[in-house]
Amino acid sequence: MAETSSPKSAIPVGISACLMGEPVRYNGGHKRSRYCLEVLQDCFAFEPFCPELEAGLGVPREPIRLVGTPGEPTRVKGTVDPELDVTERLKEVGQAFVVRHRHLRGFILMKGSPSCGLERVKVYDENGTPSHSDSGRFVHVLREHFPELPLEEEARLNDAVLRENFISRVFAFDDWKRHVEGVTDFHALIQFHSRQKYLLMAHHVESYRVLGRYLGSEAHAMPLEQAKHSYLRRFMAALSRLATRKTHTNALMHVMGYLKQELDRAAKQDLLQAVEEYRLGHVPLAVPVRLLNHYVKRHGSDYIRQQTYLNPHPYELGLRNTI
Repeated sequence: MAETSSPKSAIPVGISACLMGEPVRYNGGHKRSRYCLEVLQDCFAFEPFCPELEAGLGVPREPIRLVGTPGEPTRVKGTVDPELDVTERLKEVGQAFVVRHRHLRGFILMKGSPSCGLERVKVYDENGTPSHSDSGRFVHVLREHFPELPLEEEARLNDAVLRENFISRVFAFDDWKRHVEGVTDFHALIQFHSRQKYLLMAHHVESYRVLGRYLGSEAHAMPLEQAKHSYLRRFMAALSRLATRKTHTNALMHVMGYLKQELDRAAKQDLLQAVEEYRLGHVPLAVPVRLLNHYVKRHGSDYIRQQTYLNPHPYELGLRNTI
């Protein structure tokens, strides 16, 4: 499928083709996403893909669904003809996709799809009764062969916290792709960790500590590519954890610590009040971050100014205005 037109600097992100308005669903319809096309397309270069169409199922086609029993691998079968089993075809399509699309920074998926559903996709027993839930077959392949790739369902982007989490992960992965992947210098890895430090802290404090120790000792004894691979897996897994008001407050206070010698008493009080109001849920995260950015630009060191936590994604998206 052809890529959509976007600015050259836009970040390449995969997307279920039906969300782009392409008539690729089993009934010839689509599920066009206004948010993706009217908001995110300003910063993402979307690359649409439909694994079912790629597997040769055609449009229109017999609907397919997940079939199996709890604890056993699910199959993907036709809802009319139970002899139609496309499990292996979808697996092969997914594996070929990963080989060709290592450049992607994320993928936005279609909810409930037996191929693209991220979670809670109904699994039916042989009698046609829903028994449990699973992820779609294409998603299984992505998680196995491209586990660092940020994944999210379009419908879940309606949740402000999930939306901000996914887009933060995409931009962090883009940073890695641009500045660490393919660079044969251990220092590039150290610099990446340095600027992502407080974003990592806001998502998972223990990973922040573990990865810091890893880079300080264990990683030096490994071949560079192995060290980078191990770091990236753990870093992206940590960012997939949802930040909370408590963890954001912790990160904000740590950043403030770098300004304590530079600010007068009134400025410190303003910052502390903004952080406390955020902690209590009275204001969104954008309020203390905006004030903190103001003082960091005026008084902060180069180290604290480079922290991606202060600007993890374009301000124009307004992602921190609602969390």
